[in-house]
Amino acid sequence: LAAEKGGADTIFDATGKRVGGARMTAVVTLRPGEQGRHYRLPTEADYAAVRRAQARVAEILAEWERGGRQGLCPVPDEATPVGGGSGAGRAFSVQRYGMMQWGDLFTARQKLAFLFLMDLSRGRSGSAANALCLVVGKGAGFNSAQCAWNITNQNVAGAFGRMALPIVWDYAETNVLGPAFVTFGRSVEYVAKVLETLKGLVVAAQVQMADAADHPLPNEVAGVWFTDPPYYDACPYSDLSDYFFVWLKRMLPDHPLLRDAFDSENPLTPKEREVVQDETKKCDGRAKDRAFFEDTMGRAFAEGRRILREDGIGSVVFAHKTTEGWEALLSGMIRGGWTIKASWPIATERPGRLRAQNSSALATSVHLITRPRPENAPVGDWADVLRELPPRVAAWIERLQGEGIRGADLVFACIGPALEIFSRYSSVETAEGREVKLPEYLEKVWEVVGRAALEQVLGSAEAGSLEEDARLVALFLWTLQSTEAANGNGKNGAVDEDDEAVAKVAAQGFSLPFDVVRRFAQPMGIDLEVWSGRVIGQDKGIVRLLPVAERAKALFGEAVGQASSLSNIVDWIESDPGANVQGVLFPEMDAAPRKKKHRGKKALFVGQASSLSDRQDADPTGMQSPDATTLDRVHAAMLLQAGGQANALRKLLAAEQDRGPDFLRLANALSALYPKGAEEKRLLDAMLLAVPR
Repeated sequence: LAAEKGGADTIFDATGKRVGGARMTAVVTLRPGEQGRHYRLPTEADYAAVRRAQARVAEILAEWERGGRQGLCPVPDEATPVGGGSGAGRAFSVQRYGMMQWGDLFTARQKLAFLFLMDLSRGRSGSAANALCLVVGKGAGFNSAQCAWNITNQNVAGAFGRMALPIVWDYAETNVLGPAFVTFGRSVEYVAKVLETLKGLVVAAQVQMADAADHPLPNEVAGVWFTDPPYYDACPYSDLSDYFFVWLKRMLPDHPLLRDAFDSENPLTPKEREVVQDETKKCDGRAKDRAFFEDTMGRAFAEGRRILREDGIGSVVFAHKTTEGWEALLSGMIRGGWTIKASWPIATERPGRLRAQNSSALATSVHLITRPRPENAPVGDWADVLRELPPRVAAWIERLQGEGIRGADLVFACIGPALEIFSRYSSVETAEGREVKLPEYLEKVWEVVGRAALEQVLGSAEAGSLEEDARLVALFLWTLQSTEAANGNGKNGAVDEDDEAVAKVAAQGFSLPFDVVRRFAQPMGIDLEVWSGRVIGQDKGIVRLLPVAERAKALFGEAVGQASSLSNIVDWIESDPGANVQGVLFPEMDAAPRKKKHRGKKALFVGQASSLSDRQDADPTGMQSPDATTLDRVHAAMLLQAGGQANALRKLLAAEQDRGPDFLRLANALSALYPKGAEEKRLLDAMLLAVPR
């Protein structure tokens, strides 16, 4: 691959026979009057067309060579990003396969199409040339050897299904003059539609490339300061933009915005001052590590505060899901002189985008609404801040619930009002004079929001009395609600992953990013490791809520260990009509205490019993082993409901009513929390109908 510069082009011998490089596997065609795509094997004529395009590109390059290499090379010869490390190194791997220059990412026919459009732009007016540049930018995303064939929709997928450029082993090359939506003709339609919409605007604007941490505007002149900032090494913006930039600057070689204003020697987009974490680059001799990112973000926030009028308003878009990301952003804003007034989750992402398919990437971004903090802001008292926090959060949760906001969106919407209490002071100190840092306050915020949310879910009087696993499941489902509503998805939660393996794991149950779960679990005293494998599963940065069917083995023992679905559990129960299934619910009592009782491998309802006949001899003197929780008993009842075991279910429900209100309270709460159409909700609702009145 390296010898073939990544293999984007076919290699021919002197007679025109293919001897290496890209191999054509199929030709996709349309037929007049017929719907759908048609596929055929490639012919010699197909390869001949490729060879002719290669010959023409070679001629153009030879002409440039003979002309003394005047101006830019017609085909982009700028270097692709170096792989390795974080930032761009993490997002790019094309150099590993020999794609050392940006031109190596495009086939000969694609290069020829770009060169053709360049010829069209020469000699045209500024507006027409600019419009053609926009057409190229739109079309370039679907015309490179990084574009795969979308099997589902039978069309060419864009190069940027995610914010990275990995190797693509099988690529699709479209006819750029054809009728498909990825062609340059369709790009013209898109650009024309936008220009048609904008032609009525009469407000002029000036665009300038500048450093956000060294702003060109004077003090207190702006009425609004709005930013959607970068998040550590999540996206190497400038390196990704070079994919388009190398073509645009060849179409408009003298455009003032199509050059690095800070480094005249840099042939690509500005890199040095870009506020991203990328250890492959340096700024003023300093590695662009995590500390560089956080320090520079703080300077940028301070500059925003400087140029904004005292009565101005700021808005910062944020979608990072790690606690550390939140802490760094908010700390920078507070150090920069801002008071955070509100936080609103706004639906900004297209549900049908590639990133949202087969997973449930968050569909909202949080907009933090800020105001300039007065220069003479007082020092706050830690005790007063903590005293004000719970009623402020409770009032906002009640308001937001009334507006239909749930789950993670509700949690994030409470952050702004909670932070206003802290950020309106120049600093916050304890009675002993110790300055309280933001991470310490955020821990209190998560705790208060988590408890207030649990009170909303389960009722204020009893929220704190439920066991850990019930609190974990209730908060998990509650957090999941807003994501499902936004995505129209009844199965998965918010998974910020593009990995196919992660999507496959997520498809097996309700799922959320690990940090989202940790954020509400930790302040509530919930140990995720204790419940991993029993109530939740963890894999590749996601937490999956185990379906009740997967808990059959833990609840009823090895006899149902092979049950992979509720239907199999029904088959198991019905396989021995004479068995005393009710005896399954009356296990041996285990008097010996265990150090980690939540991690024991015994069946929670039948001890070590490995068959139904063994269970019939179980001691019917207690309702469950010491390990069983209220959630375990609810799940056991759901499985009995699934198996149609009415007598055993009635016995269990009667015993639970005698025990106390926890069982029914939890069952009703979970029924309200599970998504409509979920199998667990169906079982809960059916089981609750059997409760004696």
